[in-house]
Amino acid sequence: MRDDLEKKFQTKVIINILFSLVISILVETLLLSNISMFSGLHIINRENDTLLIRGNGSDLVVILILLVFGIGIFALSFWILQRKSFEYIDDILLAIKKISAGDLNTNIDVKGDNEFSEIAASINKMAEEIRVLMESERHNEKSKNEMITNIAHDLRTPLTSILGYLDLINKRDLSEETKKEYLKIVYEKSKKLQDLIESLFSFTKTNSSKLVLKIEKIDIIKLLCQLMEEFYPNFENKGITCSVNTNEDSCVIDGDGTLLARLFDNLINNAIKYGADGKRIDIKISVEKKIVKIAVINYGKVIPANELPLIFGKFYRVDQARNSNTGGTGLGLAIAKNITELHHGIID
Repeated sequence: MRDDLEKKFQTKVIINILFSLVISILVETLLLSNISMFSGLHIINRENDTLLIRGNGSDLVVILILLVFGIGIFALSFWILQRKSFEYIDDILLAIKKISAGDLNTNIDVKGDNEFSEIAASINKMAEEIRVLMESERHNEKSKNEMITNIAHDLRTPLTSILGYLDLINKRDLSEETKKEYLKIVYEKSKKLQDLIESLFSFTKTNSSKLVLKIEKIDIIKLLCQLMEEFYPNFENKGITCSVNTNEDSCVIDGDGTLLARLFDNLINNAIKYGADGKRIDIKISVEKKIVKIAVINYGKVIPANELPLIFGKFYRVDQARNSNTGGTGLGLAIAKNITELHHGIID
């Protein structure tokens, strides 16, 4: 494609040069024939059609002027024929200067189908890619700052509570019953703190580009059935019924068993925390053309439509998750998303 465009451009330039040359020769011939009528120049046509010019010294000056004039005619003709290309080059150079100065919204009109239009399209693409990269960098920086803020907040809250209760136990004469109650609260807060730290570690691990998956053969249906059995006590305590529906008895895939178990553990935990009101959780597995689709469905409160695109973000939680009963870390679905993408899957 590039070679074809190059040849087309070269052909166009050669044609314009030849056309300009013909124009300059015609103009020169016309001027020369007219001037010879009023000067001492003599133009002799011999039988072999060779053009001979004879004259005195001053006439040679006239010839020199005509030659210079001819060169000027050639240059003017060539410039007129190539004017659009020259203007296009100026537009491209101006755009490059703007982009180098930081104006990434600069866009060049792609005109025609030649080497310059290809350059213009490439510059537009380059500017767009740089713009996307910079926006991504700004977004990552913002996300990092938000993450640090959220980590500080979520670590400070249980720590403050733990220190407060320990201070009460240490400074006051309390009954054994009250001490036990306070120690129970401290233990619960410590468990939440441990869960948060483990979630942070898991998120950092799954978000790292250096993570190496331990790929092995995994029966995904067997794995999910096993996890549902492990969650049975939780279902019983919450009064939740559960079911696994699949169109296959077995489905073996390549994956990291530990990470996949964590992925579905997070999804089922999330379904229990925020769908307990629905009293039911269904897992549907369908295998079609080497693609496994798994749906974890609860029947609790519906997440608002405007919040759905946000639920896989770091530390994102719906308002109800902030209370002490649900107590989510806000990282479960973000970890699930990372693990899914590490296995080249899609989660939504």
